[in-house]
Amino acid sequence: MDIIIQSLVAVYNPMTFLLVCVGMLFGMICGALPGLSTSMAIILLLPFTYSMDPIMAIILMVSCYVGGSCGGSISSILLKTPGTPEAVATTFDGYPMAQKGKAGEALGLAVTASSFGTIFSAFVMLLASPMLAQAALSFQSAEYFGLGLIGLSCITSLGAKNQTKAVVSVMIGLMIGTIGIDSINGVERFAFEQPSLLNGINYISVMIGAFAVAEVYKNIEEYRHVDTSLRSEHKVKIKLLKFSEMAKMWSSFIRGSVIGTIIGIIPAAGGSIASLIAYGSEAQNENANPKFGEGNPRGIIAPECSHNAAVGGSMVPTLTLGIPGSPVAAVIMAAFLIIGLTPGPMLLREQPIMLNAIFLALITAALLLFVGGRFVTSQFGHILKLPYPLLGSLIITLGLVGAYSLKNSFYDVLIMFVFGLVGYFFDKFKYSNAAVILGLILGEIIENSLRKQIIIGDGSGMGFVTRPVSVLVLTVAVLTFLWPMMSKKIKKNKLARQVSQ
Repeated sequence: MDIIIQSLVAVYNPMTFLLVCVGMLFGMICGALPGLSTSMAIILLLPFTYSMDPIMAIILMVSCYVGGSCGGSISSILLKTPGTPEAVATTFDGYPMAQKGKAGEALGLAVTASSFGTIFSAFVMLLASPMLAQAALSFQSAEYFGLGLIGLSCITSLGAKNQTKAVVSVMIGLMIGTIGIDSINGVERFAFEQPSLLNGINYISVMIGAFAVAEVYKNIEEYRHVDTSLRSEHKVKIKLLKFSEMAKMWSSFIRGSVIGTIIGIIPAAGGSIASLIAYGSEAQNENANPKFGEGNPRGIIAPECSHNAAVGGSMVPTLTLGIPGSPVAAVIMAAFLIIGLTPGPMLLREQPIMLNAIFLALITAALLLFVGGRFVTSQFGHILKLPYPLLGSLIITLGLVGAYSLKNSFYDVLIMFVFGLVGYFFDKFKYSNAAVILGLILGEIIENSLRKQIIIGDGSGMGFVTRPVSVLVLTVAVLTFLWPMMSKKIKKNKLARQVSQ
């Protein structure tokens, strides 16, 4: 009871509640603006969290995560331009509804579904995290090695269109992670006698460069060719669903939320995958009226529920296992490390208030989406008039502050700009920036777990195959990695049989 009371006090004191409101609104605005993203919104908030209380800092970023996941639907519906990768599936039916004069109804569906999905996943997180953390306490190096591989295999097999390029991206991230002093034996690696490289390459600088700076480069290149004829010049008011209207489509709310939560719990999968899977599940109904792709409300509900449900789902492995549940959760995990907290099974034991505080922040941010949704959508036509060169300059400035503030070093600023160029060319040639970041973050976990288990085994790697949980986790990692190739082969064989018949 004392923990619950302390959690309520921690979240609902005036300052923290204000941070929930600010984080949610800032996330919605960044998500709604094409060219920005939820990851970028949280990265831009990072410098402001360095001196905050740990719980307040995490609450701010989790609230931003909730708002950003919903915000992408605004530009998807009004402009047919997904504000975030998670909102791609919302475009399929959201924009056709807007063309029919139902933009307010479509936005109401998006806001309502996003709120529902967040609340659903928050309860799952609250119930599942302690159980998973208890099980994780028995994990050894072999299990953590397998979990790290699952994280990498998810992003390479599910998170990119070209698996080969995603694998290359992961390998680059893993190699970057080996630069600096070896944490086990203290040997200098790939520092090339440069003192600045002895501590390795800071992943925050890499993330700011690969996500924020690279997006600015890309949008500046495309700025002259952007078609502004679709931009809305008027205020848009959302129409929230009545409870009776929601009840008629309850199955889509539940199905989307369940899919999103499950996909969110899978390390590194993320909301974009969840929303596409949820939309595909709904679109299997060929007798729907109107048809999917022509403005069916369920085509908005399912993806919006799922990618916001992935918010709470992704926090489960991040908090309890120290494995990011999504690329956005990887940024939040980095923030944990910056403020001196180590995500993992011991976190919930050492910080018992943390889980309840995050749960309450998710619920509060979800409820505030109704108010925030009204404000952001009504002002969206004005936001779109902001020239992108001005917006891009603001992003670069905030990125400079964030990178320099890490160690008060221009070296981190240089890293930011270098990886801004790397991220730009990765986007151009369809490589995966998210895979590089996850490779960089998970690389240390994978390498240290592998080497520690071999040391424990006195030079033998049999511990990986003699521990039942380790075998199970490694099997899941291998199957996840091979599944895209297996599914393609299965479809090819099925098509060949149909042709032969």
